[in-house]
Amino acid sequence: MKAEAIDDWQQKNERIAADLYEKGWSLTDRYLTEAFRKELLEEQRDLLHHGQFRHAGVGSGDSFAIKPEIRSDKVLWMDQQQLTPLQQRYWGLMAALQTAINQRCYLGLRSFEAHFAMYPPGSFYLRHLDQFQSVHYRKVTVILYLNETWEESDEGALRMYFPAENGSEEHLDVLPLGARLVVFLSGEIPHEVLPTNKGRISITGWFRDR
Repeated sequence: MKAEAIDDWQQKNERIAADLYEKGWSLTDRYLTEAFRKELLEEQRDLLHHGQFRHAGVGSGDSFAIKPEIRSDKVLWMDQQQLTPLQQRYWGLMAALQTAINQRCYLGLRSFEAHFAMYPPGSFYLRHLDQFQSVHYRKVTVILYLNETWEESDEGALRMYFPAENGSEEHLDVLPLGARLVVFLSGEIPHEVLPTNKGRISITGWFRDR
């Protein structure tokens, strides 16, 4: 990797960490190069074509269940012991981001987990927090969108909810544009995926403190 590319990622990571510290979330466009995004997208499409994805569930441990009325996406978990070369490259980028967040936010992040996510047309995920009720090791959510093109009419936005100054609530809708990275505190920002009109592809991961 060229020195200027490394410097660019370091600057992006430092800004993301500063955003997390100041407001609890961050959005970065063109976090990846276009070539790397396309490579990850093609790998995900190939895995999907070969039937590697499974219906996603909700909850953890004994409370885990498949509930399509709550979420209707399909996922493929990445095995850190069997990462492909492309996945290893992405894992390396996330390791650098984890370091930047720890240096600025003192969250004690120690590990990373992630899965590919595919939302077929018509699918959604109702409002939720990424931190489980019974265990709290997920600290920071990281979502990287891999979509080729996306228009407002395609819908499928990530909707994040925030308290408003007047005591009510406001929200921000984020379209899943290719190479866009969204990072937020897992236990503090409720969010949902609005119904999508076309296939929606991403990598969703979590920095953990164990």
